[in-house]
Amino acid sequence: MTAPTVSVVICAYSEDRWGDLLAAIASCARQTRPPLETIVVIDHNPALLARLHAQVPSVRAIANAERQGLSGARNSGVAVAAGEIVAFLDDDAVAAADWLHWLTAPYVDEAVIGVGGAIDPVWPRRRPVGLPPEFDWVVGCSYRGLPETQTPVRNMIGANMSLRRAMFEEVGGFRSGMGRIGATPLGCEETELCIRARRRRPKASIIYEPRARVLHRVSPGRTGWRYFRARCYAEGLSKAAVAGHAGHRDGLASERSYTLRTLPRGVLRGVVETLTLRDVTGVVRGAGILTGLLVTTSGYVVGSVGRRNGHGGF
Repeated sequence: MTAPTVSVVICAYSEDRWGDLLAAIASCARQTRPPLETIVVIDHNPALLARLHAQVPSVRAIANAERQGLSGARNSGVAVAAGEIVAFLDDDAVAAADWLHWLTAPYVDEAVIGVGGAIDPVWPRRRPVGLPPEFDWVVGCSYRGLPETQTPVRNMIGANMSLRRAMFEEVGGFRSGMGRIGATPLGCEETELCIRARRRRPKASIIYEPRARVLHRVSPGRTGWRYFRARCYAEGLSKAAVAGHAGHRDGLASERSYTLRTLPRGVLRGVVETLTLRDVTGVVRGAGILTGLLVTTSGYVVGSVGRRNGHGGF
């Protein structure tokens, strides 16, 4: 079969990430399986859009035509994309040279409607000692508990994902009001969209392909406990929004396994490391798991109560 054409969409909102944005664009140009086009969507920042037009004419730079936020920016990119597949890359991520090769390979199966890949963190200095690998999603990266081989999943992680463009025509785009808005660390817009797409095509599949890899730069401001707590709380709010739209069964299906299996194993692993290796950071990581679970749960409760009272915000 002829390989499907791919449009890469990168969304950006701040000139503070200019160097990262250039690196992301350059990584798309180095692909062994070149994209049809690279579209950069600027989220309500005219100065950044003008700078991109002037300095990087090789990409198609457009403004977010919807309300401010990552969901609207992604929808704006999809609206102008010409590829059969629309791949999304964060503006602070760099794709491996064979990223699109692995990301698009599963599409030879017509039942596959989406493919996501692995996201490896690039720390400013070193990995925070107390950050549990089970919570690397806090910094937008793959986390312990994800499959290690190509596997069907419920949803993908936004920094490295793709969908057939036809799915957007069938089910609509990312839900307005969900997802990150500037530096506000909300999320789950890709989860809600994937659930909606699977409901439209119950026999379809979404694939996690860990060989499709990107490197995601973690800014220093995201390595501390303050951001960890804020991101976990925002994730709880976002999960409540997903459950409100998709129902608790679909909206929390993956989270149940993660909470009942992955997290307890992580706590136990930390205790064992402390006792056998005399590594006190094992206990710290275990405490981080419990803290993250508690804060995320509190955000979910607050978000659920807010939605019931008509103040959900999504």
